[in-house]
Amino acid sequence: MGKTRTSSKKRSDLETSPSLQSHPTHAELYAIGKSLRDKYPREDHAVWQVPQKRLSPLALMKKSNKGRIEHLVPIRHGRMMQSPFTFYRGAALNMAADLACTPATGIRVQACGDCHLLNFGAYATPERRVIFDINDLDETLPAPWEWDVKRLAASFVLACRSNGFSEDCARDSVLSCVRSYRERMAEYSEMRIMDVWYASIDVEELIPKIQDSEASERVQKRLEKARERNVLEYEFPELVTTAGLSPLIKDNLPLIYHPRDQGHEEQTANLKRAFAQYRESMQEDRRLLLDRFKVMDMAVKVVGVGSVGTFCGIILLMASEHDPLFLQFKQARPSVLEAYAGKSLHKNHGQRIVHGCRMMQSASDIFLGWTEGQLGRQFYIRQLKDMKIKPIVDVFSKSVMIQYAEICGWTLAHAHARSGEPTKISGYLGKSDRFDEAIADFSIAYADQNERDHEVLMKAVRAGKLEVFIEER
Repeated sequence: MGKTRTSSKKRSDLETSPSLQSHPTHAELYAIGKSLRDKYPREDHAVWQVPQKRLSPLALMKKSNKGRIEHLVPIRHGRMMQSPFTFYRGAALNMAADLACTPATGIRVQACGDCHLLNFGAYATPERRVIFDINDLDETLPAPWEWDVKRLAASFVLACRSNGFSEDCARDSVLSCVRSYRERMAEYSEMRIMDVWYASIDVEELIPKIQDSEASERVQKRLEKARERNVLEYEFPELVTTAGLSPLIKDNLPLIYHPRDQGHEEQTANLKRAFAQYRESMQEDRRLLLDRFKVMDMAVKVVGVGSVGTFCGIILLMASEHDPLFLQFKQARPSVLEAYAGKSLHKNHGQRIVHGCRMMQSASDIFLGWTEGQLGRQFYIRQLKDMKIKPIVDVFSKSVMIQYAEICGWTLAHAHARSGEPTKISGYLGKSDRFDEAIADFSIAYADQNERDHEVLMKAVRAGKLEVFIEER
């Protein structure tokens, strides 16, 4: 009898547990989000005003340059000066400072932090499906969801202007992007959590929906080419020389080179230490997979506009003479959002980025991991290429740009829904286009600001105040 009474008590405690009884309903969460409109009207997001005591764009550029490899910084300047759009790509810190002065509801998500349209693309999942997702999360950090939406939207205005499209097309692209974000967020808010987590955007399913037949055919060909491309036949002969006793990565100055600031033995020892730490950051089955390869060589490789000058590169590994693997390592610095959204919980910023990838992406690279170098630099590591397909925005037609904006808005909604509170966000956004129109107004105004900031850079270049290296095309 005593055992029966104890069991009944445990059931009673379970039945009255706050964690089981007080979980808010969908309607309650939606109402919480909707109530935020009173304090933060959706129309307020339309406003862009230059903050008082705003630092000059050059001051923020110089701040961002600190800690970068000095002789590579002129390459960064050269890329940023090409157009207002390329300036925007390298000015994530500038916009983070500006976004911190704009309205935000207080709902936080795992944010991208550098959410422009070229940081989206297609890549292979571990199951060898090709999905469309966010593919650059160097600045990821928990932050207001609005910041990603605004940076993505403004990037479409600048891309449209760069392509010579009208202001009407630029606005339509933003409206397509934000409308898609709002409507998809509403869909995710109605789904079960695990269904949201397992959802993905399959490129094979996207292609038939592309309205421009020429663009659809181009994407299909690029997908087929990516599937056919393998490391041994393409990357290996392109990046490696086999003239010596063992394969080595080819130097291609100034974009690929072997660092000469240390002796070969010291450099090898440092690489082994860092690689061992990286191995420990991986889950056990993937460590065993990695162990089947032997590290052969490492070289520095200059990467995209935002990362130029950080210590990035490639590692060549071989399982046999006909079985290569390339890993990419990228220096992980504090997120540009940290000063405005709070410090990361992760001591290693490489781990911060890996965590962000796993939270925001439908599927992440199996070799994702992090480490720290002898000089205190922190890194994350992944495969160099894995069926990656980048958007070629400068050949987009107007209709393709607008449809691409829709897909990016959908993708961002999914990434935010995985880590945030989609029902509250959906409650705030609502069913009307008020938020969409507000972000369109903001995006055009901020694109104008970005063009003024770019001109400040150009004046400094013309006055000889910045060292610039222009790459051959």
